[in-house]
Amino acid sequence: MKNFLSLTLFIFSFTAIAQDLKPNEVFWKTLQLHCGKAFEGEIMTPSENDPFSGKRLVMHVVDCGEDFIHIPFFVGEDKSRTWVLTMEMGRIKLKHDHRHEDGSEDEITQYGGIASNTGMAGIQFFPADQETAELIPYAANNVWWITIDETSFTYNLRRIGSERYFSVKFDLSKEVDSPGPAWGW
Repeated sequence: MKNFLSLTLFIFSFTAIAQDLKPNEVFWKTLQLHCGKAFEGEIMTPSENDPFSGKRLVMHVVDCGEDFIHIPFFVGEDKSRTWVLTMEMGRIKLKHDHRHEDGSEDEITQYGGIASNTGMAGIQFFPADQETAELIPYAANNVWWITIDETSFTYNLRRIGSERYFSVKFDLSKEVDSPGPAWGW
């Protein structure tokens, strides 16, 4: 019954949100419905060399404003990663904020991309921006994408021209406790 009520609330909220909004605005508002909640995930592209394999994966939609959403991504005890989404000039930007345990910025941080268009209500694509190409030359061909629907959120990465592909899926139907604040936040 609880899942039915949650799904009904989500559909009602999604329908109300979707009226007269661009697809990326629907995506944004849908993600904001989960603000304050944490969810467990699993790697959808397991490999022997994946440093995330066998570790508890949790995302926490911790902070939402009119033009920003912060989502720490915890890998086991590692709290170094936060996905930072911002709405800028009608498009969504994704940046990766990487920090050390003392809160200082990692040498490789603030990389990502800006959606090239308004996308779709359930998926947004972020091709690597110029800042990323300069910071991490081998990542110049990266494309990240995030999907969201009533039951799942996925974070994905494809390095075009290589075999590099990563995907993690979070179950939005089961809230979990957050491991606490991300490093530096």
